[in-house]
Amino acid sequence: MNLSIYRDDKTWLHHLDPRTKLCGTVIIFIICLCFNNPLYTSAVALGVFATAVSAKAHKALWKLRYILLLLILFSVLLWPFFTSGNTVLWSWKFLRLTKESLFYGIAMGFRLSTFVTAGLILLATTRNEEITNGLIKMKMPYPLAFAFSTALRLVPTFAGAGATIVQAQVSRGLDIESKNILSRFGKFIPLAVPMFISAIRYTNLLAMALESRGFSPNAPRTFYYEPKMAKKDWVILCFLIILLLVLLYMRLILGMGVIIQGRI
Repeated sequence: MNLSIYRDDKTWLHHLDPRTKLCGTVIIFIICLCFNNPLYTSAVALGVFATAVSAKAHKALWKLRYILLLLILFSVLLWPFFTSGNTVLWSWKFLRLTKESLFYGIAMGFRLSTFVTAGLILLATTRNEEITNGLIKMKMPYPLAFAFSTALRLVPTFAGAGATIVQAQVSRGLDIESKNILSRFGKFIPLAVPMFISAIRYTNLLAMALESRGFSPNAPRTFYYEPKMAKKDWVILCFLIILLLVLLYMRLILGMGVIIQGRI
């Protein structure tokens, strides 16, 4: 089962330098933190989603559509009870729901989903080796860059192993569709045992493979792929930096995009 997020397309985002995409992702994360008004966070989310569509990364988003919907749903349901406002919509004993806290919960849902979407765009348009080389070019120590890229590589592997285990148990008569959601969730708990065993076995084999090849994290290295910053990379980075500065000015100086004061 292929659960890899990367898609080998020829879009404008695929052709960018990995350092541009890494820095751009970090800038988008900061932009997401600028506002807590749902009108502004939804605009940021819409812009990021449009970027995903233009880079043909929307198919990767479709794979995790339920996670994105759950992030928005739980934010809308939970955040309003951990914040307060002045316009009371509903109250019962110690529970109190205000219009400001409800809008804040919606904004947090858009923010979290935008975080995930921006990360998926990076993974859907950048190979693992490109991310590693980009991090090394940004002066990150090789052991850290290797550990990060290895972790990204193992995620779809473990997810594929988990899906294979579930399908094997279903073929043996395991019913995971009937009864309520709590009962169905309980049926997945015993499947965690073979999942953990498979993960431990795979990581042990990976460690032995690296050791047998004389892997040394501090050894000097050369790379076949050498990323180079082009004019379009600098243009996009400058645009994102200017956009970030403008949005920070709107939030910090003009006080725009705030539904609850004192909160990010």
